[in-house]
Amino acid sequence: VGVCKQEMLQKKNAVLVDGVILNGPIMDSKAGEKFVEEACKIIMEEVVQKADDVTEKVCEWQAPEALKQILDLEMRDTGECHQKILQLCRDVIKYSVKTNHPRFFNQLYAGIDYYSLVARFITEALNPSVYTYEVSPVFLLVEEAVIKKMIEFIGWEEGDGIFNPGGSVSNMYAMNLARYKFCPEIKEKGLSGLPRLVLFASEECHYSMKKAASFLGIGTENVYFIKTDERGKMIPEELEKQVQRARKEGSAPFLVCATAGTTVLGAFDPLDKIAGICEKHGLWLHVDASWGGSALISRKHRRLLHGIHRADSVAWNPHKMLLAGIQCCALLVKDNSGLLKKCYSAEAAYLFQQDKFYDVSYDTGDKSIQCSRRPDAFKFWLMWKALGTTGLEERVNRALALARYLVEEIKKREGFQLLLEPEYANICFWYIPPSLRKMEDGPEFWQKLHQVAPIIKERMMKKGSMMLGYQPHRGKVNFFRQVVISPQVSREDMDFLLDEIQLLAKDL
Repeated sequence: VGVCKQEMLQKKNAVLVDGVILNGPIMDSKAGEKFVEEACKIIMEEVVQKADDVTEKVCEWQAPEALKQILDLEMRDTGECHQKILQLCRDVIKYSVKTNHPRFFNQLYAGIDYYSLVARFITEALNPSVYTYEVSPVFLLVEEAVIKKMIEFIGWEEGDGIFNPGGSVSNMYAMNLARYKFCPEIKEKGLSGLPRLVLFASEECHYSMKKAASFLGIGTENVYFIKTDERGKMIPEELEKQVQRARKEGSAPFLVCATAGTTVLGAFDPLDKIAGICEKHGLWLHVDASWGGSALISRKHRRLLHGIHRADSVAWNPHKMLLAGIQCCALLVKDNSGLLKKCYSAEAAYLFQQDKFYDVSYDTGDKSIQCSRRPDAFKFWLMWKALGTTGLEERVNRALALARYLVEEIKKREGFQLLLEPEYANICFWYIPPSLRKMEDGPEFWQKLHQVAPIIKERMMKKGSMMLGYQPHRGKVNFFRQVVISPQVSREDMDFLLDEIQLLAKDL
């Protein structure tokens, strides 16, 4: 190092400040380019090319302490050679869950879309931040185009929107926006002097509603949870009762959060009836369609969201059913008068100067609570351009057709029992092992059945054959929730799922 430093200092115009040589770049570009090339080859071989290979494991299970040792997580004073780093890349891929595997059914996202993946490669390489047109011209225009198209599918003539880091954040945006519309002075004056604000959501709503109420200072006790029917849908008559109750208590109702596609059962609230109650009482209607919003793309299944055009705001996550790649989540707002910007603007003079040489209306970052923001809409846009609306529609229709196939197979097989007929891609069922099939229906039976799903889940994880979620729910003991999303999933994978459960549980 000393010799290199001396050589640098002997060069013409060599500059040394505080012991640091300032001439020339500090990075070895050629070595860096070679590393990127080799790392991309690993990604292609170990992730992309194996995405539809059912002979691969969904996961290579290791206990936390064992995995810590395998990965060598310690950061050191000196950097390590590229070969060691490339091996770490291989290990990270090997021991990560393959969410693009055809037999990953664990979450409300799955699969791989090649166009979206390329879009992510591009944005990761360019490293843009979407707040002003001057630093992100292409991605701001892309976001505008995608939001406009999504608004059309909701059924609004005009509107506004922004992409956020997750549906939970979209729900929080909407809650805060509804509160700002109800009492605009809160932006400057804060919470003091406000009446007790109350909002309404179903018992089956996403937990982000509670989190948002806590984060925004509304308070979780001021979220009134509305009873749902046996299918998990909000009961409009119960909503009406709770709104009237809140008014009698002297509270100030301001928001109703309906759900289009609940997390567990995949239920769709009756949006049209709920919208009628909101209009009657002057309440903002937000629809959390993070999961179910993609049904809007399908002419066959968009009826599930009948009445959504009457909503004031909608959360919709294309990274779920449409495979746009995590994260890709939009909040869409019917109001087109600049309400988002009025609510969130801080008018930072070092970013949003009003005397720029171009149309500053394209500097949309001031309607976000973030400063740095990823160009998530680009993933959805490139995929949409490649597949067209008909290609996206085919994904939704195929997923729901596969779900219907699985339901019919469950009905045919001994030991499998549906909780309910699904209306979306969530299939909830119990597997009753042979030892329990002749047992009387009673507390002991349900206690034993409660233990079955966790054991099967452990076995499938350690085997790596598939991943399937389970949970208890509203008094019902542990059951499986299978979710169909990926276009790489086939009828054979549905058959395998049922066969594998029977195989894993044969001794229970």
